[in-house]
Amino acid sequence: MKKCLLILACLLPMWTMAQEEMDEVNRIKADRDTYLYGEGYGETEANADKEAMANLMSKISVQVSSDIEINEQQVNTAEGIDATSVVESVVKTYTAGTLKNTQSIIVTPAPKAYVVRYIKKSEIERVFKAREELIYDYLRGAKEAEKVYRIADALRYYYWASCLLMSMQHPQEIRYMADGEMHLLASWIPEQIRGILSQLKAEVTKIEDLEVSLLFTYKGQPVTNLDFCYWDGMNYSNLYSVNNGISQIEMRPGADTEKLKLKYEYAFESQMQQVPELKQLMQIFKRIPYRESDVTIVAGKKAEQKKAMEVYQASVATAGAATHAVVVEQPKEYTKLVDNIVTAIKSKNYASVSNLFTPEGYEMFDKLLHYGNATVLGNPQLNFYQMNERVICRSVPMRFSFKNNNRTLIEDVTFTFNKDRLIESVAFGLDKAARDDIFQRSAAAWNDSVRMVIATFLENYKTAFALKRLDYIRSIFDDDAIIIVGHLTKQAKKNMENGKYIDNQLVKYTRLDKNTYIKNLERSFKSNQFINIRFTDNEVKKMGKGGQTYGILIHQDYYSSTYGDTGYLFLMVDLNDVDQPIIKVRTWQPNRDPNVNGNFSKSDPYYGLIYGGNFD
Repeated sequence: MKKCLLILACLLPMWTMAQEEMDEVNRIKADRDTYLYGEGYGETEANADKEAMANLMSKISVQVSSDIEINEQQVNTAEGIDATSVVESVVKTYTAGTLKNTQSIIVTPAPKAYVVRYIKKSEIERVFKAREELIYDYLRGAKEAEKVYRIADALRYYYWASCLLMSMQHPQEIRYMADGEMHLLASWIPEQIRGILSQLKAEVTKIEDLEVSLLFTYKGQPVTNLDFCYWDGMNYSNLYSVNNGISQIEMRPGADTEKLKLKYEYAFESQMQQVPELKQLMQIFKRIPYRESDVTIVAGKKAEQKKAMEVYQASVATAGAATHAVVVEQPKEYTKLVDNIVTAIKSKNYASVSNLFTPEGYEMFDKLLHYGNATVLGNPQLNFYQMNERVICRSVPMRFSFKNNNRTLIEDVTFTFNKDRLIESVAFGLDKAARDDIFQRSAAAWNDSVRMVIATFLENYKTAFALKRLDYIRSIFDDDAIIIVGHLTKQAKKNMENGKYIDNQLVKYTRLDKNTYIKNLERSFKSNQFINIRFTDNEVKKMGKGGQTYGILIHQDYYSSTYGDTGYLFLMVDLNDVDQPIIKVRTWQPNRDPNVNGNFSKSDPYYGLIYGGNFD
C-alpha cells in the first residue's frame, strides 16, 4: 500500500504538469483572434517540433497570402516553384532568418512526442518589419560605400536589398528617404544600380605580351574596390578584384588584347549562400539582369594609354600614402632594399633577398609568395613612415591568383623594418578608405604614432588569417578574452553575469573560450586553400579604461575557398605595449540587431551592435 502511495506521489506532479500544458494549449487554440499555432508528432521532441513548425508556417502562409504581392515574372520556375507555392516559399525564408519569436510547448515527451508551436498574430507584422529594417541597413551601407568609391560593396548592398524587397508584403509601396527625398524602392534601387554601372569607366593603361593593365574609375576617381570577369578569348574568367583603381588581367595566346569584354559583378551570389534569407530567395526568384554590367573597352592610342597610366601610377602612389603620419626624411636606403625585393619577386629569385629579413619576417614573406601565384603590378610608388623605432613601407601592389578557386585578388603589400633595417613583418595593407577612417577622421584626437599603430595592428590581424599564422593569432588574444559569435535567435542584454553573456528571446550569442576559438580556426585553416579578409567602415574609439585601449568596429568581408560571409567585427585591443597588442574582446554578428543597443540613434555606428560599452 505504502509503495503504491509512493508511486502515486511521484506521478501526480507529472500528471499535473501535463494537464497544465494541455490547458495552455487549449487556451491558445481557443483564442484564434490572438494566436496561430501548429501541431507536430514524432518519436523525438525534435521531430515533433519540426513538424509543428512546418504546420505553423503553412498557417502563416494562408494568413499573409492575401497581403503578399508577388511579381510572377520574377519567379524562378526552373526551380519547380509556381504561383501557388511561391507565397509559402517566401514565408519560409523568414524562418531562415528573422522568424525566431515563436514559442513551443512540449505536451507529451518522447517516444510519443506531441509539440505545439505558436505565435501571436501581432508578431507576424514585426517579422516583416524586421526584414524592412534589414533592407534599410543594406541601403545605408550602399550609400556610404558609394561615397568612398567602394563600388563592389555598393552594388552588393543595393542588389541584396532589391532581393529582400521582392519578399515583402507590399514591395511597390515601400519608401526610403535619401538625399532629402522619399523614394519608392521598387524603382529607386534599380536606378541606383544602373547609375553606378553606367558611371564606371575601364581603361587600358599598358599591354605587355598577354598581360593587360587596367584602370577603373567611378565619376573620375579610382575605385576603392570592384569585382569583374573578362572574356579571355575562349571563356569568361574567374572573378578579378580591383584595388585602389588598378587591376591586371592575362589573356590567352591569340586573343585580342585591343578589344576587351568585361562583366561587372553586382549580385555576389556566392556570398548570398551565407545569408540564410538571401540563399533561399535566390532559389525562388530569378537573377535580376542589368545590361549595363556588360561593357566593351577598346585600348586607346599610345597617348591615351599614357594619360591613363599617369592616373594609374598616381593611384598606386596614393595607395601607399598615409596622411597625419611621420614621413621618413631620408628613405633612399629603404627604397633600395624594397626595390631589390620587387626585382626578386618579378624574377622569382626569392632566396636572393633572404638576408634582408629577420627569420620570422622571411617566413612571412615566403608564405605570402605561396599564398597564391604572386605578381607585382606596375612600378610601385613607395612611401616610408616612422613608427617609434620601426619604419613602415607602403606599399607594393600585387596580384594573387589561385589554381582551384574562382577569385583573383589585388593586395597592397606593406613591409615593416626593425631598428636594424631588417624586415620583420609583411602584411596586406588596408585600402585607402579604411586608412582614411583612421588617419583622417580621428586626426584631432590622437597623435600620429597612435594612428600608425592602430593601422599596422589591423593589417597584421587580417594578414594573419590570410597566411594562416595560428601562433601569432594565439599570441594576441588574452587568455581570458571574451570571444562572442552572434546568431539572430536571441536578444543580447548589456550586463555580464558570472562571466557569461546574458541573452533572451531573439538573438543568441555564443561565447567561446580562447582554446576553442583557436581550435576552430585551425580546422578552418586546414580546410581552405586561401582566406582573405577585407575591412570596411572602420570606427575606432578610445576606451575609458586601460590607457591605450581601443574599441575597433569593422564591417568585415570574409572570403575563403570554401566559405564566405559579411558581418560586423568588434575588437577591444590593449595597445599599451606596441610589440604585444592584446585582444580583450572579439565579437562578430551578421547584421545589426535592433534589440541590441536599440536605444541608440539609428545613425549611431554602434546601433544594433555589441561593442566595448557592453563590457564596461
